[in-house]
Amino acid sequence: MNNNQQKKRIEFGDFQTPDSLALDICKRLFDFGIQPDIVIEPTCGKGAFVAAADKIFPSVQKIMGFEINNSYLDMLRRRLPASLNSSRIELEEVDFFNFEWGKKISTLNGSVLVLGNFPWVTNSAQGVIGGNNLPKKSNFLNQRGFDAISGKSNFDISEWMLLEVFHWFKNRVGDIAMLVKTSVARKVLAQAKKQNLAIWNSFLVAIDAKQHFGASVDACLLVIRFTNESEKINYDYTIFKNIDCFQGQRVGHRMGLTIGNIDSFTKHSSLVGKSPQKWRSGIKHDAAAIMEFTRTERGLENGLKEVVLMEDKYLFPLLKGSDVGSEKEWRKKYVLVTQKFVGESTDLIRESAPLTWNYLLQYRDYLSSRGSIIYEKQPQFSIFGVGDYAFRPWRIAICALYKKLHFRLVEPIDGKPVMFDDTVYYLSFDTKVEAAHVLCKLNSQQAIDFLSSLIFWDEKRPIKTSILNMLDWSRLNTINLAVAKNVIQPIEFPHSLFPLDIQGIKPHISKTELLNCIHESRKA
Repeated sequence: MNNNQQKKRIEFGDFQTPDSLALDICKRLFDFGIQPDIVIEPTCGKGAFVAAADKIFPSVQKIMGFEINNSYLDMLRRRLPASLNSSRIELEEVDFFNFEWGKKISTLNGSVLVLGNFPWVTNSAQGVIGGNNLPKKSNFLNQRGFDAISGKSNFDISEWMLLEVFHWFKNRVGDIAMLVKTSVARKVLAQAKKQNLAIWNSFLVAIDAKQHFGASVDACLLVIRFTNESEKINYDYTIFKNIDCFQGQRVGHRMGLTIGNIDSFTKHSSLVGKSPQKWRSGIKHDAAAIMEFTRTERGLENGLKEVVLMEDKYLFPLLKGSDVGSEKEWRKKYVLVTQKFVGESTDLIRESAPLTWNYLLQYRDYLSSRGSIIYEKQPQFSIFGVGDYAFRPWRIAICALYKKLHFRLVEPIDGKPVMFDDTVYYLSFDTKVEAAHVLCKLNSQQAIDFLSSLIFWDEKRPIKTSILNMLDWSRLNTINLAVAKNVIQPIEFPHSLFPLDIQGIKPHISKTELLNCIHESRKA
């Protein structure tokens, strides 16, 4: 595949569905009682679903295939004579993003099944390659403020397309069956509930994307069934482990939340609230090569392997997300923290740390060219993720990217608080005993079970501040006393509760501190 072909594949999310998979999917839909009058494949490609629908749904009146690539339509036309029912198939060259779908759908009578495989590509990926296979620019999820401008506005093209298809089912009975990323499926189901759509049954069937498409991504068949009977509306859905599985896990929406395990969530729903302390993300600077350093035998090196000279005043020890998640020791890494709070003037550095100032001036053009618009109208050399909370000495930290709930106690180094990158979420404390007290609660089985019920581990960043901040750990009345008893003899926390600290030594806590921790927990 040459570069141009590869670009086209990325631009159009061109992962053709194997005939065998399309056939298995249509059989599964038939087994679930889906027997449409009309089948629509809005991006039919080479026609795997068109051909499969023709074989599996004998009573269907019309199968409509739409595709932007006319050469694919020609391929499909050449294979249709082998079908006995090819006369009911209609094919049309169409650009999904520039077609009057509402007008087309309004002419159709009967139950409609929208079937297929929308492009697996994000709008940011399109931007990287200069692709144009995009809807018109809009903040279609109505994100606000920082979320809308800092990267969270990135979305999958298939997400936008599915939300467009939702419009087709206003006041219409029918079904959607679409191959998508699992994360996209959950997002659109949440949107369906927000929009109060008339859905009565939905399910996700896990698909091995590596096997069928050579793609390392969690994918599924998303099925959404629409009704015209308001008393039937139900936004819970079932997850099946594979296409041959008929016993699934029920997932739903409660209290405005998407719940991965309804039973566990219900058991611990009393913990839903507001975290007594807001979870924060680490330093955001978008310039690791310039703002992060390693202490080596040569001296202090930046990411460009240049030895630099600067004062210690604005240098702080750094733990990366991978360090936190994998329990690594501190690797003598540092980060340059230019502000104590967002928007603070950086001119103060000029007088208090001239070497640091000269270093920043050396890379002023580099720092000024950072792509994110969050740096616009900010003082030069600005960063984000700073405030009073960032300078308290003791931390409880967790990596957002790792597939486990693992809270880690982090103590100061050389009298300075440890900073993190923006893949780490943390709480900060003035004293060790405060941090120990909260860590006991976060590591309790109740807290772990509650948080686990809200986390979907297939996502790229499964652990989110929005989830962590829902746990009101002040409502946990006791710490895990079984763990506490184990701690007393000897008087140190086991590795499972307090991982190796950043210096590689198990952190100790005095008997007095521990008993205070237990006492306070009992009072809470």
